[in-house]
Amino acid sequence: MIEERPLAAKAPQHAALTEREVQESRRKETILYLDGVSVSFDGFRAINNLSFLLGKGEMRAIIGPNGAGKTTMMDIVTGKTRPDEGEVFFNGTVDLTKHDEPAIATMGIGRKFQKPTVFEGHTVEDNLALALAGSRSILAAIFHRRDAEEEARIAEILDTIRLTHLRDASAANLSHGQKQWLEIGMLLAQDPKVLLVDEPVAGMTDAETEETARLLRDIARDHSVVVVEHDMGFVRDLGVKVTCLHEGSVLSEGSIDNVSSDPKVVEVYLGR
Repeated sequence: MIEERPLAAKAPQHAALTEREVQESRRKETILYLDGVSVSFDGFRAINNLSFLLGKGEMRAIIGPNGAGKTTMMDIVTGKTRPDEGEVFFNGTVDLTKHDEPAIATMGIGRKFQKPTVFEGHTVEDNLALALAGSRSILAAIFHRRDAEEEARIAEILDTIRLTHLRDASAANLSHGQKQWLEIGMLLAQDPKVLLVDEPVAGMTDAETEETARLLRDIARDHSVVVVEHDMGFVRDLGVKVTCLHEGSVLSEGSIDNVSSDPKVVEVYLGR
């Protein structure tokens, strides 16, 4: 009698192949894909085996205590920091670890830092024109005769960032919140696929904070957005999935209610 064993012997190889295919399929459905990412600075592991997936057209809020790895994660995505280990992919196929900051920005990943950086000596409209111009010099961009498409794009951005009525105002005269909106508009002018926004409502009034939540929800209709923020009321207003980082890894992930009630999150972050 012949013993039937060949099929059982091949099963593990088939299973491994299927798992790889599933991972590749999962990656291609994302706009940002980080898997097993780690990076250390002088012996301190700032990011520790981090896995993070952002879907196309998704907005995600990231919370966590200082030193949790939020900024370092954005540094890795934008090419400022290269990971020691792990995979970092953009739009399913682009390996971000093989590109530098300028190249990644050109691909369509825009980053807004906490402190707004605008050209205060120019008008709101000129700031958007400068961002729209790309590689043109400041003078060339300001005196450039914009075509109908460029004019329409600037008008659209002004409407999105709630500054149409201030298009001719000097950026220096804007409130702190309005400067934040203008910088977001300058990112939009560069036509990014992903926006990384760092603590956008720090220092804002309550009214500006509420309006910023609405603004980002508007932007998320056509873009993927990652928002790093400490203001839990603002995070709740965004109404999106929340990821809490701690010691360079994902501590908890889900709805704001689930994450904020997670005992681990309360212990290391919300309970402080």
